[in-house]
Amino acid sequence: MKRTPLYLCLLLLIFAFAAMMVSFDNRSVSAQSGGPRSYVLSAAKWGDKQNQAVALAGGTVTYSHAKSGFAVVTSTNPNFLPLILSSGAVSSGAEDQVVQWTSPMKQVELEETAVTPGDETFINLQWNVKSMEAPAAWAAGFTGQGVRVAVLDGGIHNTHQDLDANIDVARSTSFVPGFAFNQDVGTFWHGTHVAGIIAAEDNALGTIGVAPSATIIGVKVLHNGTGSFGQVIAGILYASTPIAEGGAGADIINMSLGATFPKGDGPGTGQLIGALSKAVNFAGSNGVLVVVAAGNNGLDLDHSESYTSVPAMSGSAIAVSATGPEGYAVGYPSGATNFRAPAYYSNFGHSIINVAAPGGNDTLPGTALCSIPRVPTGTLVTQCWVFDMVLSTSRGAGASTTSYSFAEGTSMAAPAAAGVAALIKQRFPGISVGALKNKLMQTADNVDGNGSSPFYGRGFVNARRAVTE
Repeated sequence: MKRTPLYLCLLLLIFAFAAMMVSFDNRSVSAQSGGPRSYVLSAAKWGDKQNQAVALAGGTVTYSHAKSGFAVVTSTNPNFLPLILSSGAVSSGAEDQVVQWTSPMKQVELEETAVTPGDETFINLQWNVKSMEAPAAWAAGFTGQGVRVAVLDGGIHNTHQDLDANIDVARSTSFVPGFAFNQDVGTFWHGTHVAGIIAAEDNALGTIGVAPSATIIGVKVLHNGTGSFGQVIAGILYASTPIAEGGAGADIINMSLGATFPKGDGPGTGQLIGALSKAVNFAGSNGVLVVVAAGNNGLDLDHSESYTSVPAMSGSAIAVSATGPEGYAVGYPSGATNFRAPAYYSNFGHSIINVAAPGGNDTLPGTALCSIPRVPTGTLVTQCWVFDMVLSTSRGAGASTTSYSFAEGTSMAAPAAAGVAALIKQRFPGISVGALKNKLMQTADNVDGNGSSPFYGRGFVNARRAVTE
């Protein structure tokens, strides 16, 4: 069979992939010196009284949300925080912090060339979709139609052939100053990969998402994986606000982002972590399910009392651990089917994990080559361990509309679970957030026989069971 020219590119990037998405805790905190400082403030509600107090203290409101009471403000006044806290207009506040929420990731670009009516070119590579029995859910008539999923992440390449019909461009926005929702750096674009896992179109091209008819709202809160607490909080509030009130009108929020902090890491950090939890809970109270990545530190958070991981441990969010096979492409189609094996990098613990989902793995030893057929013709050839990761959409060089990348991490597991939640929401349009969360967990496959485990939570998500039981 014909060997794809991508073979050489993949070989050159093997080392780069081995190091990707290992940890969320490489955070960088900016002191924001030499210019306006940013603050996250909270009140029972935000209104004229708070705006006036900010102005009197020498600040400017850059974002506010009346119902939740949150605001992000800037000021050049070095005494701004004590002044605003003593005004009686706000209940709490802290200087904002810039954090590396997702580790920079490498990418391998796959150029789409084959088109087959009724199927996807790379469907044979998508072990993640098959492992959740998503095709059976589609066959039952559930594809996420009418469900709105906000992706809080970096830039989304909205002209990609597998995403263009599913992006609500009008409601997509950016909370990163100076950048639109469809801008980022490099050729991978973390948010684009995440969006494709949720809702890559069923269009006989490339890949297919777990909920291929769902609507994606791009909410840019990160740039090159970095963003502030204020940007993330603002993104949550915007996404969970109805369209009629100026928001995105999301049913589900996916946050494939996270950071791990030592507890007691300064009073400001503690207040920001608390504000993030309140924002997540606000989304829940507004009828929006928040799905988040568990984090890639490999930590047992039941026994890591000195650390906290957010937003995985924030409010009512549902946290997702990652699994992956070892040797899926070895002897394909009779390769490994251990899709539910715990990924070595995934955080775990009864105190954090609700469910598990496919996130990918890179632990297969050696440099042997494997091949998997594309549809309808051709073969993709590369080192075997690459196929154990998750394939999805990416920006590619020159803003390609036909680029795809392999990646791994709880960042890939969370959108898989969010996609299943979208299928449930289509099946039960009026379902409450609590019932949606319970349905996702109750229909997950019990992997270890205990019904609740530190790694799998309630089990491995199952799309077929989620919409038929």
